[in-house]
Amino acid sequence: MNEHTRDDSVGPPTSGTPTGWDAGRGPSNGWEHGTLRRAVIHGVRLYNAGEFHEAHDCFESEWYNYGNGTTESAFLHGMVQAAAGAYKQFDFEDSDGMRSLFETALQYLHDVPRDYYGVNLLDVRTTLTNALNDPTVLHGWEIELDGEHPVARGVDREYAEALE
Repeated sequence: MNEHTRDDSVGPPTSGTPTGWDAGRGPSNGWEHGTLRRAVIHGVRLYNAGEFHEAHDCFESEWYNYGNGTTESAFLHGMVQAAAGAYKQFDFEDSDGMRSLFETALQYLHDVPRDYYGVNLLDVRTTLTNALNDPTVLHGWEIELDGEHPVARGVDREYAEALE
């Protein structure tokens, strides 16, 4: 863990033991990178509320904490691309743009563990793959975090606004 990715205010997962979490680890309340978990929580909630641009910003701002070639970087880059693709599809009805971004996202997410920082990446990868042929699978789809499908609250919007 790098000190700049520590955040002791981030709580444990609400269920399961995702990659990145270790109940016996003291720093960042058990998270290898507490700031990554914080960005994931806000980004997933905003994505699920259809606020794709804001979700993108949450993932992107944290992505800058990690060097190329790390699992953290690949995960965050993939999530940036996934949010950008949804933004293209829903806000601009640009299916070709969505496909291009999802293809890149899938490349980045390929070797990331299935339950990374609480995100069900098996479901994310499956949905992005299916959307390449049928973008309508995105309608109503939400990212699963800790076995739930949380949506944005005021605190998530405040987090994203503070990134600007």
